[in-house]
Amino acid sequence: MSLTTRPLTICGLFALSGILTAVWTIFPEPYLILIPCLLPLAILFLLNQTFWLVSLFVIFSFFRIHEAFPMIYSFKLPFLLSLGALSALSWHVLISQELKPFWHPSLTWLSLFWFLVFIGIFFASNPSLAIAKFSSVYWKIIIMTFAITWLVDSELTIKRISLMIVIAGILISTVALYNSANGIGLVEGTRVTIGRNLESVLGDPNDLSLVLMFPLAFAISLFLTKNIGMARLLGLVCLVCAMMAVIATQSRGGLLGSLAIFAVFGQKYIRSKFLLLLIGTIASLVLFYAAGIADRQSGGADEEGLGASAMGRLYAWEAAFNMAVENPLTGVGLDNFFANYFFFSPHWDGLNHAVHSTWFGVLAETGFLGLVIFVIATVSLLITSLKTLRTLNKNPQFYSPYLMAAGNAVFAGLIGTNVSGTFLTQGFTWPIYILAALCIALSRIVQIYSQNEKQNTPPNTG
Repeated sequence: MSLTTRPLTICGLFALSGILTAVWTIFPEPYLILIPCLLPLAILFLLNQTFWLVSLFVIFSFFRIHEAFPMIYSFKLPFLLSLGALSALSWHVLISQELKPFWHPSLTWLSLFWFLVFIGIFFASNPSLAIAKFSSVYWKIIIMTFAITWLVDSELTIKRISLMIVIAGILISTVALYNSANGIGLVEGTRVTIGRNLESVLGDPNDLSLVLMFPLAFAISLFLTKNIGMARLLGLVCLVCAMMAVIATQSRGGLLGSLAIFAVFGQKYIRSKFLLLLIGTIASLVLFYAAGIADRQSGGADEEGLGASAMGRLYAWEAAFNMAVENPLTGVGLDNFFANYFFFSPHWDGLNHAVHSTWFGVLAETGFLGLVIFVIATVSLLITSLKTLRTLNKNPQFYSPYLMAAGNAVFAGLIGTNVSGTFLTQGFTWPIYILAALCIALSRIVQIYSQNEKQNTPPNTG
């Protein structure tokens, strides 16, 4: 140490000692002094782990991990993760500018739909319900859609988020199977739920089947992908557990969506269309009876004609159509279908009912204009996903196996989500938007890979 730097060092040590003494005076308990000392390190950690904060927040919010495992419920993990994620995102977008946003045509349609939903709040039949839904859940979905789109920017992040989805699927499936085996929270005597005593979203068997169906596409894709090591085994475990749990929900929408996912992978690996159709028909019958849907108290085989469950859906869809006719440009407003059922259904049985359909739910709450934009956005995502798959399949050896697996999983997930949307209400919930973000992110990554491939390919001089 030189003579010139030594006085500066001594002064710095004295200053640090003075600061620590002042802090000790404010926080006399010895362990509390760690709080101001470690706070800068905690901030640096948060800013460097934006991907994990956003991903974990989405996983906890969608899969409701804290409600499936009540022992961690009181820690308020989704809230803490949301604070960290939003703070880190704000820093990287507004100050450090390390996060590089980009735009995609599908984001245009999604943004237009979100704008219509927001405008619809002011014209809602019950604005307080719409504001509560938007402020508690929907704005977070919008922000996190952009966040996932821009943060998932490499093979490594694709691998991480795919494995996180599969692991979360295993956790929720395990809890569902445990509840089913022990008769915990069963609906109608046989249909499994999770966290019903906590009023969790998973307390509805249809919503639970939707959550379970989401990781199913990733599980099948990982299991069928070569050269990914133990991830194939993880995919197999999730595949078996998730499918058994979907069966335990006895949800027709969940089974229909799961069959659609299997069909997407089936047409990829089974060349004979007749064989594929035969296997699909047999699988449908086996799953129908394995799920015990015929024995359900609602919608079972004992009901005459279409059955009370099916007729209830038709009545709800009729009410949704009437709401859109009355409010063609804005609908009745976000989260307002249930409260308006009495006024628009000609078949009142003393109870309000859920719409049980993505398409009719969007129609009722955003009007005909909202439904058109939502359908265009969905078609745009499907086209984008198909283009990505075509690019991946042209030169599969050039791309990472995880990119191939994620590409197949996202496309199958979109198909399964759209098919199950016939019976499940998911127009304003997480699945379609997570898939949208991954679809756009994958398109961007594959496009960059493809450009690098062309640049590294020597010109044809022959």
